[in-house]
Amino acid sequence: MAVENWVAKDIAELTEFRRDLHRNPELLYDVQRTAATVAQRLRAYGVDEVVEGIGQTGVVGVIYGQANTSGRTIGLRADMDALPITEETGAEWASQVAGKMHACGHDGHTTMLLGAAKQLAQSRSFDGRVLVIFQPAEEGGAGAQAMIDDGMFDRWPCNEVYGMHNRPNLPLGHFTINDGPIMASVDEVRIKVTGRGGHAAMPHNTVDPLPIAASLVQSVQSLTARGLNPMDNAVISLCTIHAGDAFNVIPQDVEITGTVRTLREETRTGIEERLRQLVTQTCAAQGATGTLEYIRMYPVTVNDVEGTAHAARAAQEVAGVEHVSLDMPASMGGEDFSFMLNVVPGAMINIGNGPSAGLHHPAYDFNDDVIAWGCSYWTTLVRQRLALA
Repeated sequence: MAVENWVAKDIAELTEFRRDLHRNPELLYDVQRTAATVAQRLRAYGVDEVVEGIGQTGVVGVIYGQANTSGRTIGLRADMDALPITEETGAEWASQVAGKMHACGHDGHTTMLLGAAKQLAQSRSFDGRVLVIFQPAEEGGAGAQAMIDDGMFDRWPCNEVYGMHNRPNLPLGHFTINDGPIMASVDEVRIKVTGRGGHAAMPHNTVDPLPIAASLVQSVQSLTARGLNPMDNAVISLCTIHAGDAFNVIPQDVEITGTVRTLREETRTGIEERLRQLVTQTCAAQGATGTLEYIRMYPVTVNDVEGTAHAARAAQEVAGVEHVSLDMPASMGGEDFSFMLNVVPGAMINIGNGPSAGLHHPAYDFNDDVIAWGCSYWTTLVRQRLALA
């Protein structure tokens, strides 16, 4: 184990910082308190440049090494936003904001990167420049894309960019990673079936959209079961159906919403095309009109091969080779760090949270014992990738 000694003197401060964030969760881009607190700490730590308001409420810190002969910059990213979930942990530091909680560990992610920023600003034992990126709106708001659109990588070009996420029930002090697609694209689908409403006692005078919608729900499952190569990966889940207001009236419209997840952009495009065709033709065949709104949210998260190797090497130095898995299974969950990886090569690694409830569960809590491991990973990665001559 190579958790660095500097963490020990800061661990109490970092733990309290994490718990303060946990008590005061904020959603999406509305992370003003969190962002201001992060910026204040970065300035207090002596970070060279601290810029707020990138991508609405993102914070960027720039730290220069004691040398810059390499001319290289690496980016390290953490997310700051919470979720609209009512907490059930019973912890002393539980959320004090009704209906909001840090149920995904972003409070821990922010804390680990902040701790690493403090050490990097104090030691400067690297050759080049480090960009610490504190991002809003990961949970459905595409905050990573907002920061990119706001010119982050134009203003501070990076050679590599890295992310880290906690993983419940992976043992403390363990890491896991893989190259290639590691998390799915995230798309929203909205289907509208429009028939002709009327009295339920006279269905022959209507075009009932309900059985058509039922047929669509059944048929959609065949798109993955029979429409894809069995070696490919995709999920289509239709999750809501809304129609009508009265027990004796056939409604005019039925609205269906759901999500599509894939691990290849080609599969994503193919499913959109097939789904649009299915909706249009199924409805037309029964005298109704069908429309599909297909909303592309997050692309597939793809770890660069070299970036994965660099991330794994840093984790192995911190945790030992035996505690770093290089065959992490891909997840059909989504992650907007994918936007950054589409612009700059790099990788996202998972760090063990120990035994815990799953992500997005009201009983989930970030394990404070992870902080030292995460801080050490970040500083080790910088020391390796921007090594002094």
